[in-house]
Amino acid sequence: MEELTTVQKLIVWIPPVLLAITLHEVAHGWVASLLGDPTARLEGRLTLNPLRHVDPVGTVLVPLLTFFTAGFVFGWAKPVPVDWRRLRNPRRDMGLVAAAGPLSNLLMLAGWALLMKLAASAGQGLIWLALPLIYMGVAGIIINAILALINLIPVPPLDGSRVVSALLPPPWARVYNRLEPYGLVILLVLLVSGGLDRIFGPLLGWIQDLAARFIGA
Repeated sequence: MEELTTVQKLIVWIPPVLLAITLHEVAHGWVASLLGDPTARLEGRLTLNPLRHVDPVGTVLVPLLTFFTAGFVFGWAKPVPVDWRRLRNPRRDMGLVAAAGPLSNLLMLAGWALLMKLAASAGQGLIWLALPLIYMGVAGIIINAILALINLIPVPPLDGSRVVSALLPPPWARVYNRLEPYGLVILLVLLVSGGLDRIFGPLLGWIQDLAARFIGA
């Protein structure tokens, strides 16, 4: 595939990124609502309107910085509010609410791969439509794979830590959750030391290779 211009890259990356981070948060709120906490629904956060989920840093600043420094777009949305006290089974349900975010990204990844397969099978007469969809599918697979993998890291307050906390015996969970004030520092150390790349680089490459074989590319 030919190299894209800066404007074309933005057009290709922005829709998958907005959809990925928006649906990630909606999934949290939707599952919380099913399990007894209507907070996100009452605050109007169960919507696909990305403006309702904009975080100035995660949805604007970080995506722009990653695009112009790394060549791809990454970001996050404003977290949906969840009141654990209103959940029917707080410990178990918080784990389910947390797992809903990464699961939504894995489902979107599969959806983008399917869209790429359909686009790749289009005839030459539809190449003008197929190519943009293939490029967008690549972006959708990458951003959703990154979001799912990072959020599954068991470091508080990431989603993976909520799942682990729900599975641990209560005394252990309380000790484990005390790591939350240091979560950002731990992630920064992993990032700067190259730990995240060593852990997730091969996984991300495997996911991309699997998607490429799925569409026959």
